[in-house]
Amino acid sequence: MNTLKEEEWLYTISSKKRLIDFNFKEIWRYKDLVLLFVKRDIVTVYKQTILGPLWYFVQPLLTSLIFTLIFNNLASIPTGNGMPPFLFNLAGITSWNYFKLCLTGTSNTFVKNQDIFGKVYFPRVVMPLSVVISNILKFGIQLLVFISFYIYFKYFTHSSTNALPQIEIVLLPIIIVLMGLLGLGFGMIISSMTTKYRDLTFLLTFAVQLLMYGSAVMYPISYFKEKLPNISWVVEYNPIAVIIETFRYITIGAGDFSLYKMLYVSLISVLVFLFGLIVFNKTEKSFIDTV
Repeated sequence: MNTLKEEEWLYTISSKKRLIDFNFKEIWRYKDLVLLFVKRDIVTVYKQTILGPLWYFVQPLLTSLIFTLIFNNLASIPTGNGMPPFLFNLAGITSWNYFKLCLTGTSNTFVKNQDIFGKVYFPRVVMPLSVVISNILKFGIQLLVFISFYIYFKYFTHSSTNALPQIEIVLLPIIIVLMGLLGLGFGMIISSMTTKYRDLTFLLTFAVQLLMYGSAVMYPISYFKEKLPNISWVVEYNPIAVIIETFRYITIGAGDFSLYKMLYVSLISVLVFLFGLIVFNKTEKSFIDTV
């Protein structure tokens, strides 16, 4: 009887893995599957809706309009002289949406795909990774909307005299990566926890809403520090708030930029991602028995 040694197999599927094992080589072998999931995420989300992909444009515009009416017109939250409130809010919404989509899109990976995971083997991290990649396209569309309104306010009105991109705009790719890492890291943690605690799915929507108000999406961090100095650290050291403030600064010059805070956010993002990966790898071995 011929016996096959383990090294003769092309692939070896085993539950024994290192604690941190992203396994880039295996993911690269499944790059076609990643692209397939990316295409699915983009095409099927709004496939049976009336407006279809137009929701990519409508959602940030309506949200920015509501924020402008409520927070700037009614609550009189300042955005700075020569800084249109609508453009200020649109910058915050554009950056916030990418993080939010990455977080919510990856937070139900195990529950949403339990039928596929129970029948077919592939690196499980491919699924949340594809969500983050597909959201980059959505972010790109909303970024084009933001640029279009910037051009309108800058060259066709007299209300954006101080809205100018900064030299630090070269850091935009890094900011996108940091948002993706934070959303992916937190999403993998929550996804792993929802295999046992389904209540987290319902709490997530409420938690994301609260997080938005604590992330300086519709107000500058300096305004929060002025009004509530005793608890300003809650927003000032919120990594998402720092990213949003930095995005507004590099695109329209609103807010402040701190290299120290960027290094702080980079460290937090990497740590959250690595911890999420550890929890995700550990959960994927036995989740099918508890989901």
